[in-house]
Amino acid sequence: MRKILIILVTINFMALACSLGGLSSPQQTATPTTETVATQVVTSETSTPIQTITPAPTLTITPAPSETATSTLVPTVTETPGPSATPTFTFPAVTVNMQAHCRYGPNIAYLHAADLYAGDTGTVRGRFQLSKWLFIKFDKLNYFCWVAPSVVDVTGDITTVKFTDVYLPGPSVLYKPPHNVVASRDGKKVTITWEMVPMTTDDDRGYFLDIFVCQAGAYLWYPVALDNREKTSYTIKDEAGCPAPSGGKLYAVEKHGYTKPVGINWLKP
Repeated sequence: MRKILIILVTINFMALACSLGGLSSPQQTATPTTETVATQVVTSETSTPIQTITPAPTLTITPAPSETATSTLVPTVTETPGPSATPTFTFPAVTVNMQAHCRYGPNIAYLHAADLYAGDTGTVRGRFQLSKWLFIKFDKLNYFCWVAPSVVDVTGDITTVKFTDVYLPGPSVLYKPPHNVVASRDGKKVTITWEMVPMTTDDDRGYFLDIFVCQAGAYLWYPVALDNREKTSYTIKDEAGCPAPSGGKLYAVEKHGYTKPVGINWLKP
């Protein structure tokens, strides 16, 4: 019995020693189990969470458009005036009232330019300062010519038309101007002479004198036509008393036009 008790005591002591020796085992202390590590990591993340701070969105306040702002967005309509109307000038109209001649200058002394008949129409394009003749563009002609105001009926105001110079057809390429043109005075009479210009009978239209003289204190324009080449002199009255000198030009005339002019000068009275 006593032996049995000693054996039991010995066994218990050894069991106690083994138990105490297992708690102090270095291997068990240094190597925790995988389950324990996992628990510690989870515990660490749970106990010390990383807090991420997300900034609150910035509130953008868009003001409602005021009436003033809205009105500035509407384009201002500026009334642009249209081009000012430029009145179109209307030339006075003419209608021929009798059979007549249209001429190259404002007097019957000038060459015939065209035949006119009652009913022919045209427009006044000019007028002459020294006579009342009108410079006309007739609808049936492709050139301009002069007519006496008595042979046309005018619709419109001819005073709105400018004065026009005379442009004679020529100079002739067939004939030369007159030679040895001389003016001699006998009191109040002045005689102009020149040499005859030879030309064919068919072409012959004589001579034209475009002269200015003084008579009774008036300075007068005298256009003169001589109808054939053999008339080589002309006499005219010329007096003192005018501010401008008397004189003029002489042309030989053939059916196609005029030669170059030759100046006519004479002594004062």
